[in-house]
Amino acid sequence: MKKQIYDLVIKDGRVIDPALGFGHVAHLFIKDGKIAKIENDNISSRKKIDSMPDENVIDAAGKIVMPGLIDMHVHLREPGREDEETIVSGCQAAAAGGFTTVCCMPNTDPAIDNQETVKFVLSRAELADARVYVVGAVSKMLKGEELSEIGDLVKAGAVAISDDGGYVQNPQLMRNALEYASMFNIPIISHAEDDFLCKDGVMNESFQSTRLGMKGRPAVGEVIAVLRDIKLCELVGGRLHIAHVSTAGAVEAIRLAKADCVDVTAEVCPQHFCLTDDMIGEKFDTNLRVNPPIRTKADIDAIIKGLVDGTIDCIASDHAPHAEEEKDVEFDQAPPGMIGLQTTVGLVKTYLIDKGYLSWADAIRKMTQNPARILNLPVGTLKVDSPADITIIDSDKKWTVKKNDFRSKSKNSPFVGWKLSGKVSHTILGGRVVYDGK
Repeated sequence: MKKQIYDLVIKDGRVIDPALGFGHVAHLFIKDGKIAKIENDNISSRKKIDSMPDENVIDAAGKIVMPGLIDMHVHLREPGREDEETIVSGCQAAAAGGFTTVCCMPNTDPAIDNQETVKFVLSRAELADARVYVVGAVSKMLKGEELSEIGDLVKAGAVAISDDGGYVQNPQLMRNALEYASMFNIPIISHAEDDFLCKDGVMNESFQSTRLGMKGRPAVGEVIAVLRDIKLCELVGGRLHIAHVSTAGAVEAIRLAKADCVDVTAEVCPQHFCLTDDMIGEKFDTNLRVNPPIRTKADIDAIIKGLVDGTIDCIASDHAPHAEEEKDVEFDQAPPGMIGLQTTVGLVKTYLIDKGYLSWADAIRKMTQNPARILNLPVGTLKVDSPADITIIDSDKKWTVKKNDFRSKSKNSPFVGWKLSGKVSHTILGGRVVYDGK
């Protein structure tokens, strides 16, 4: 019987960790749920690998090995809408999509606006296939009228606060929230769409919305909201993170704010760098209805430029499950949102990496190192003694998005049938394989 020194070895993969500045073929050794060492190929490392039982060795030759991916914007729907998603099913989808860490948004029922609900979510996540971090609510019941007990939320484990799903319309409330959040060194995640301009809109306000006779959500509604929050952040010195940026104007506002040393960061979702509003009129697919809405080719170009120059720090899915019957209605009656945990890697590879906009290191940084830094998470790196959260991707594998392959309880994706490249091979959480491509 072979002597077993380590619990798991990943051999011959191209290991990329932007946080370590590491990017070449090597072997990764795991012990007791942590990274034990990364070694180049040599006689000594081969002997260690040869001493391992075959079932404890993953051959990653020709594949990319990276820190477990982090999705900082996910809706797990529990408590309240367990028919759409549960923490367990959402984490199964995360694992299948290469994500070892997800951050759940607070617009559940009841909202995550108190210690008890934070603790409930964390307890449900204890045996799940991904680490779950909680984003608490800015305001009680997400009504935008009275601040939640931010200190209590942080004490219970919240890593950020947000009223995602809606905009904190009251500027005084937002100012107070930024001031309180800064005391705990956590960011406020802003869903930046001005209600007065965007309320009841179902798609981007454009020639297409006019042609289709649908009420629009104008791009300026996002830009105004972003500008206001940036100015409040500049005034009080808090930390601001702009969720799901969708417009050229917002990208430029964030770029200028960063140049002025305002502590603002931002994320973009795949739907906003690969979908345009003219697609809605083709099939009236209600899975194309999201908030903020998919925009224009000019907005996509600006978003990609923002990803390339670092204006946009992170890529997140905004995974938003909905029951099939909810989406099986007229376009303007459908709830906004699409699932995305299992398609994000393929869309990033196909539309950003394959097209030459981002390198693998750039993309990995935006889905590991940067979200970990923004949220102060102890993950997102392969540093020795860090949790053995690892994603392995077969970077050139071609695959087709199939509805039956989704691990989520909901199937509301506009990408079904799309042909993508870059497929998750293995996902490892704390040294435990939670997804092996099957």
